[in-house]
Amino acid sequence: MSSPVRSSAPAQSADGSSAASAAVATAEIPAPAPSGVASTTPSGASRPGPTAAELLDFVRRAAADTELIATLPLDPDGRTWIRLEGPAGSEAWLIGWPPGTGTGWHDHGGSHGALATAAGTLKEDSLAARLPTEGWKTLELADGVDRERQLTAGVGRAFGKHHVHEVRNESGTEHAVSVHAYYPPLPMIRRYSRSGAVLRLEQVEVPEDWQ
Repeated sequence: MSSPVRSSAPAQSADGSSAASAAVATAEIPAPAPSGVASTTPSGASRPGPTAAELLDFVRRAAADTELIATLPLDPDGRTWIRLEGPAGSEAWLIGWPPGTGTGWHDHGGSHGALATAAGTLKEDSLAARLPTEGWKTLELADGVDRERQLTAGVGRAFGKHHVHEVRNESGTEHAVSVHAYYPPLPMIRRYSRSGAVLRLEQVEVPEDWQ
């Protein structure tokens, strides 16, 4: 059985930027394994939602869906996106990245997730450290916590609920396209600035800021 993946263009993406254009698309992507589906048991207890590994499977399959990828409008002046229907109540996005664009440092408010590149190459810088979620404005990072990945077309990665990263398209000429999924749906995004080893909390965004 397959489940429809419907997409629509909101006024803002999950990273809080303004949309450059709008699109509506429908695609069919096979449903993930039943073990990741949020549902209720006969007793009424909730089963867990999709794991990070199941979200990774979803974003990889979506990134390989050429018809779905073709529905995304690309704009040379800014990122574009459409909202997807993720598996088992997860939040998912298809995002286009013009040359030289990026997210800045951020977390995902305690949600785990996955991303996969459908076209072009994205660079991900991340921190191999679990940051405290409250009670600080500025932190000095220890040596050796930085990690770097090159996510070429077809490559994806999953991440846990404490993941902090930034993602960029460093190409000077080519767009990149990627698929992202989060569970539970993002309750907030904490945005950071960084100068050397110093990380500073700048802003906390809530869903109303990007939906």
